[in-house]
Amino acid sequence: MTDTKTLIDSRPPSVAVLFLERVAATPDAEAYRYPVPPESGAGPDGWRSLTWRQAADRVTAVAAGLMDLGVLPEERVAIAAGTSVEWILTDLGVLCAGAATTTVYPTTNADETVFILSDSGCRVLVAEDTAQLEKVRGHRAELPELAHVVVMDPEAAVDQEGDGWVLSLADLEKRGAAYLEQHPEAVADTVASLTRDQLATLIYTSGTTGRPKGVRLPHDAWSYMARAIQAVGLLDGDDVQYLWLPLAHVFGKVLTAGHIAVGHVTAVDGRVDRIIENLPVVRPTYMAAVPRIFEKVYNGVAARAREGGAAQYRVFQWAAAVARDYARATQESLRLTGTRSAPAALRAKHAVADRLVYSKLREAFGGRLRACVSGSAALAPEIGYFFAGAGIHILEGYGLTESSAANFVNPGESYRTGTVGKALPGLEVRIAEDGEVLLRGPGIMQGYHGLPEKTAEVLEPDGWFHTGDIGELSPDGYLKITDRKKDLIKTSGGKYIAPAEVEGRFKAVCPFVSNVLVLGGGRNFCSALVALDEPTILGWARENGLGGRSYEQVVTSDKVRELIAGHVAELNAGLQRWQQVRQFRILPRDLDIEHGELTPSLKLKRPVVEREFAPLIDEMYSGSRES
Repeated sequence: MTDTKTLIDSRPPSVAVLFLERVAATPDAEAYRYPVPPESGAGPDGWRSLTWRQAADRVTAVAAGLMDLGVLPEERVAIAAGTSVEWILTDLGVLCAGAATTTVYPTTNADETVFILSDSGCRVLVAEDTAQLEKVRGHRAELPELAHVVVMDPEAAVDQEGDGWVLSLADLEKRGAAYLEQHPEAVADTVASLTRDQLATLIYTSGTTGRPKGVRLPHDAWSYMARAIQAVGLLDGDDVQYLWLPLAHVFGKVLTAGHIAVGHVTAVDGRVDRIIENLPVVRPTYMAAVPRIFEKVYNGVAARAREGGAAQYRVFQWAAAVARDYARATQESLRLTGTRSAPAALRAKHAVADRLVYSKLREAFGGRLRACVSGSAALAPEIGYFFAGAGIHILEGYGLTESSAANFVNPGESYRTGTVGKALPGLEVRIAEDGEVLLRGPGIMQGYHGLPEKTAEVLEPDGWFHTGDIGELSPDGYLKITDRKKDLIKTSGGKYIAPAEVEGRFKAVCPFVSNVLVLGGGRNFCSALVALDEPTILGWARENGLGGRSYEQVVTSDKVRELIAGHVAELNAGLQRWQQVRQFRILPRDLDIEHGELTPSLKLKRPVVEREFAPLIDEMYSGSRES
């Protein structure tokens, strides 16, 4: 068996090479599953499959089609689309043509879309549908380098201009097939000529202020990531991955690289509202998600238990406490003795709770889930312990766009809730004097596109990247992220507070919360802005005499204020005095991407939220010294 170091050191220069090697090794194995409309004649579950050979036929057609359009190596091709099998095939086609993919979230507005296409110098835009096309149709004069727009949706009316500027993805693939008839080795020769340092991907970070920055990731970053994921051994060829994460985000994209190296099946559907419906159909063994998904599942289970009556809710609360106790006990036992065990009385309680609660929860995930990877933001430890005790193993990981997403991950059975696990092989890590996590390795970006000064702020000449995160490294290599360096707040009394820690604790004690922002920098006490989960709080409202009222009417009621005040008191009981939340306000609506308060990966944009709700913040601190 190939050892880890050899596996990584012998990696090819690009994922494009890995893809062609995968196709040659397992041409007839299933590669992708994807949903199709009922009228398409798919099977009873509404999903179709592609083998690796079938995927390669489409990838090479896309690659050759781009060559036929005149796209040259390292020139940029943007993809503005939701997660789908077409996104993956197009991205691989771009890589196999030697070009570089620029990712654009489909939720990006027209102004920022035009900025990204202009700043990156895109030659071609692959747009999901007419809505994405319309973001650029009226801006041709501002995008002189944009030679073509390719539209994925076969129903879209594309070439209104009549000059060939817009064509369909099917037309691109037909052009590619014709090109390959004349130049049969064009794609293979291009892939063979790729070098490690050639630009492969340009991902624009969704900044909290100003314009986003383009992160330049070379081919070697993805080849390294693919091999490192393979070397960790969390996945094997028999796994079924459910992929719904946005592929415009680095977390989603790195999963496609690992998939190619390992060769398992990936079921792809980016519709977030279909996750609960898809899980029992796909029955994945592996899934990656962001913490908000696990929080919503937890809140949903708690809400259903509450709707079943007081007795059922008490059973759920008891089972949740047992799950957390069991997870803590078994993880600590594994750390100290190398084996998982728990006291006999706790094992007996756990067995009862499993029959009553946990087994149903596992079935909702499809019944075969071996592990979930959680990334992009911190998972509240109490949520993690609940799922761990229920037999749904959430392996927290850590990475950034600038470091190709996958840098740390918890090691399978030896995972430790509350940490992001151990460094992937081939990655160096050190903790700076001020606690900042520094990284160096093949996955680190080349720099920010066209921004050498910004690059120099975070990337040292010897390759060390400043993550901006504060962390602690255990003697055996487990990393715990305590907060963003810039998000640490210092009260006027001189106490430092990590808001993410307090926010995570509140999410664990309050099943109604959707988002929470803890404040207190330069103030003499901490406060919080609290957004409630609409389905959960409206369900509670129906049971407590507030049925028939709107969300805004419910969350501004005295009853809900008292409800949340009780959970704040529960939170404060476990905090140091200077960490305690002395004032809070319930927001009239949830935070969302559309208002710019969340990134597409559901991270809070703190400055945006603080600006948007400044009057509420001022109200909490107005004329008050300590309350």
